[in-house]
Amino acid sequence: MAKGTRMPGRYWVIAICLGTLAVLSRTSEAAGWTASWGAAPLPPSPAMGPFPATPTFSNQTIRQTVRLSAGGSRIRIRFTNEYGTRPLSIGAARVSLADARGAVLPGTERALSFAGKTSALIPAAAPLLSDPVDLPARSLAYISISTYLPEDTGPCTCHAVGLQTAYVSDTGNFVAGEFAPRETNSARAFISGVAVYSTTPAKTVAVLGDSISDGVGSTPDSNRRWPDLLAERLAARPGHGTFGVVNMGISGNRLLDDGAGQSALARFDRDVLSLPGVAYVIIFEGVNDLGISFGQFQGPMAEVFRSLVPQNKATAEAMIAGYRQLIDRAHGKGLKVFGATIIPYEGAAYYSPEGEAVRQQINQWIRTGGAFDAVLDFDAVIRDPLRSTQIAAPLQSGDHLHGSDLGYAAIAKSINLALFD
Repeated sequence: MAKGTRMPGRYWVIAICLGTLAVLSRTSEAAGWTASWGAAPLPPSPAMGPFPATPTFSNQTIRQTVRLSAGGSRIRIRFTNEYGTRPLSIGAARVSLADARGAVLPGTERALSFAGKTSALIPAAAPLLSDPVDLPARSLAYISISTYLPEDTGPCTCHAVGLQTAYVSDTGNFVAGEFAPRETNSARAFISGVAVYSTTPAKTVAVLGDSISDGVGSTPDSNRRWPDLLAERLAARPGHGTFGVVNMGISGNRLLDDGAGQSALARFDRDVLSLPGVAYVIIFEGVNDLGISFGQFQGPMAEVFRSLVPQNKATAEAMIAGYRQLIDRAHGKGLKVFGATIIPYEGAAYYSPEGEAVRQQINQWIRTGGAFDAVLDFDAVIRDPLRSTQIAAPLQSGDHLHGSDLGYAAIAKSINLALFD
């Protein structure tokens, strides 16, 4: 159209409509569900050495506290019966805001529903999302989830290392109101995720890892795992949007082989790629592959460890091929993938010079191979400057494998937040 000419009326109408559609499209892109908390489900296991068998429940209420990473205006809970061999009955469930000790904040209680009903039957081997519920919550807010299980559950689909006290009632439905617990435990029972709805841009960072991400060695009931501390750092940045950090670490987990849960390669789609709003994944896994492949086992768990030794040991070549698989699968979904170096473990029960040599090869590839979108050099952060095969004494929990609160804080502080745009 020539300069100075007037646009015909019908073109003004079209232009206004297109502009309105563009605004609506941008609004739609900005709003949506974001994963704000998670715990990877695990199959039941018998008692092993100092570890108890997976619990069962019958006609009882479980009250569990989780801390969100991202905030939002609505909440929905992902329940799990993914390792159950029979349907799981939920008689009632309720969510509320809570204080740091897990006490329900009065006036925030909301009954959960499932397809409009207050009870549900979760098929064997399946998860179940609750209906969304209006419950405005800020980033880093605590919520309480109460679940009444009216029938015998059998061994639960749990996340074993919850590091957060859960309260189990005597018989009966106590989702509403207080109850005197019959017992406590620290497993995450039948819940595996919390998503929030945000009307502002929000993204999720997924952590795929083992016990070092699961927080073993940190103070219970205090959210001192390094992913918790990363969530705090991201929440403190003004003007950078909202970020969820979902910790999918499993204690004892391996990259290549099953054992403590399915291998990272097997569980990646469920635990990472399926998360709503996921945009980044941090892969920090491998020390258990090396320890179990090459370690010399002693003590009460020796026979258990020996039963897990793979036929094909975790060579650097096999491990790197496994990492490449995860990277390609994540890139296929448009995710950015950050690789963390394997931290030192000399002094741990399954340490060996052979495993250490493979660790060095893998870390060299992570640092220089160019396969990851960025490298998080946790090895350099936490190692003893005078003995690089060990974690520095103040930064480890006493077993030469897991971090202390100080160690996990150092890992979280080392992460460049500019990676999360």
